[in-house]
Order: sequence, then C-alpha cells, then structure tokens
Amino acid sequence: MIEFFRNFTETIKGLAMSSGLAGMSWKELVMILISFLFLYLAIAKKFEPLLLVPIAFGMLLTNLPDAGLYHSELWESSENYNVGRILKEGGLLDIIYIGIKSGIFPPLIFLGIGAMSDFAPLIANPKSFILGAAAQGGIFLTFAGAALLGFSKEECGSIAIIGGADGPTSIFVSSRLLSSGNYDISTGTIALAAYTYMALIPVIQPPIMKLLTTEKERAVKMKQLRDVSQREKIIFPIAVTLITAMIIPDAAVLIGMLMLGNLFRECKVCSRLADTASNSLMNIITILLGVSVGATTKADKILNFDFLKVILLGALAFAIGTACGILIGKLMYRISGGKINPLIGSAGVSAVPMAARMSEKVGLKANPSNHLLMHAMGPNVAGTIGSAVAAGVLLQVCQ
Repeated sequence: MIEFFRNFTETIKGLAMSSGLAGMSWKELVMILISFLFLYLAIAKKFEPLLLVPIAFGMLLTNLPDAGLYHSELWESSENYNVGRILKEGGLLDIIYIGIKSGIFPPLIFLGIGAMSDFAPLIANPKSFILGAAAQGGIFLTFAGAALLGFSKEECGSIAIIGGADGPTSIFVSSRLLSSGNYDISTGTIALAAYTYMALIPVIQPPIMKLLTTEKERAVKMKQLRDVSQREKIIFPIAVTLITAMIIPDAAVLIGMLMLGNLFRECKVCSRLADTASNSLMNIITILLGVSVGATTKADKILNFDFLKVILLGALAFAIGTACGILIGKLMYRISGGKINPLIGSAGVSAVPMAARMSEKVGLKANPSNHLLMHAMGPNVAGTIGSAVAAGVLLQVCQ
C-alpha cells in the first residue's frame, strides 16, 4: 500500500512538472492577461470585435506554455523561410502565418474592403483627396521620429505606417521590411499597435477633434453631395489603379486589389464576386489574419522596451495623422467661407468606417441636425488609398 501511494505521488508530481503551468513564465502570464483584456474590450465594450476577438485569442494560444502552436524561431533564420520545414515542424499557427509572410492575406483584405466601399462621396467631392493625403502626415513625421530614436530604416518604415490606422497595410509593409527577422521589433509588434489604435478610435480621436476645432466649426452643416453616375464609378477604380501603379509601382498590389473589389461592386455584372469578396472571403481572411497576427505576439518579443517605444510612436503617428487632417480641414473651412466642416478631416486616416462615424458622432453633439457621415466617407476612403500609396513609398525608400 505504501509503495502504491509512493508511485501515485510520483505520478502526480511528474504530471504537475510536465504541465504547462510548471513551464509558464511571468511574461507569458502577462501576455495571457493582456489577451483577456482585449477580449473584454471586444466583447463587453464592443471595440472592433471582428478584429480584436481573433487577435486576442491568437495571443492567448501562442502564449500557452509548451502548446507548440507557433514557433518564432522558424521565421527568424533568414529572409527565405523554408515552407517545407514549416509544414513539417510548425504548429497550426505557423502554417496559417504563411499567408502573412507570403503577402497574401493583406491584399485579399483590401479586395474585400474595395467590394464593400462606396467611392461616390470621394468622386462627388474630389477635395476629399486633400484631406486623405493630409492625414498621412503622421506616417512621414513619425518616420523621422523613429529614426531619431535609433531604429533602422526598415524599422522606421514599419513603425511609421501605424499612423495610417490601417491594419492590413501595417502588416503588409512590416512583413516585407522586417522579413529577415534580424530586428528588435516584429510584424506582431507593429500589427498589435496598429489594431489597438484602430480599436481605440472612439477614445483617441474625439479629444483631438475637440481641441483643434471650435464649437462653431463643429456645428457647420455641409450641403448634400451630388449624385455620381455609374460610368464615373466604373472609370474611377480603373483610373486610380493605372495612375498609382505608374507613379508608385510598390503600391500596385494593395491599390490594385482594392480597386478590383470596388470594380466588382460597381460594374453590376459581378454581383456574385462582389458578394463573395465582401462577405465569405472577407470573413475567412479576417479570422486567419487576426489569429496569425495574435500568434506573433510571443511574450519574449512583446514585453521589452522596444515594444514600448513602438506603442508610443504609434500613438504619436495616429494623433499627428488625425491632427493633420483636421488642420487642413480648418484651412479648407476658411477658404470655403465656412462651408466645410473641419471634423471630416479626422476621417482622413484609413480606419473605414470607424473614423467617419466618429466625425458624425462629434458633429451631432455640436449640432443634433448635423449629419456628416457621407461627407466624412470621402476623406475616409481617400485615406485608404493614401495609406496604400504611403506604403508603396515606404517600401521604395526602405527596401
């Protein structure tokens, strides 16, 4: 009987020592708690749940000790990662991450965004391009700030693109620039910062909007936009693709997929393709992209001083982008004789349609009859195009 209890005790002890709890580090515990926080924000507070739920759960899975779902060492050896080795030795999340590493997921997300986007407000009011371009100021000013902090040009480009408030673009740029793995930051670091700020738009933007505008400016009602013909809607994506690709070839993949999705929508003869791109395909890629982004947030890669610098620079980029859009909006307000509400400038960041909704919300508080959503959608979709163009510029400069 004594021998039985001794063996039983040894067995229990062995199970305990081989369990995940025994091998958990304090960093992994912190990351798991952060994943719980993100799940709470997504589910209870409804902060961009379609983005945060898969990212947070991917973060949870990758930081489970000894689970073997993601192996960062498989991606750090060289630029030419070995797909065969990953399929043989990698876990589930490693295999899914191939979609990011190969540059497939972000363009497919852009295809879905294009199929869901209505560029009519932008076509009806081409001045929105100016606001969308202005909001990219956060990207290039933050590039300079990151350089002053000692980051390499590849890291500077990856950090700066956070200012576009566009998760897929941030992933696309950082995965290209940080492909060798010999850097202090990772694609996961960049993606986590980008998606965090996208989810926190309702918290970050309103104070900046109120600080830089007066009550009178926020209450401005804009006249209704003109109707846009179907011919214009069909010509627009083709023209934008041609012009952008000719000037900045590195932006062609994102702009091309964005405009292809929009052409599916507007030509009226590809309704099945438009429906698939904007629904089924978009949902599938969102799940895979979110989970694989969460997978890259390994504790040893995130909990360090460089991550803190990225978070601070990302916040700066986002704030500057919002402020630049508003300030140009104020200038247009004065030039137009008070006919343009500066609040729509804040929608120039690429977070569609969250930023446009925020312009509407703040405008309604100043004037309950002031509906700015359609006017703000112009700069908002212009910002999507602008962030893709900025991505192409960064790739040309930094690669």
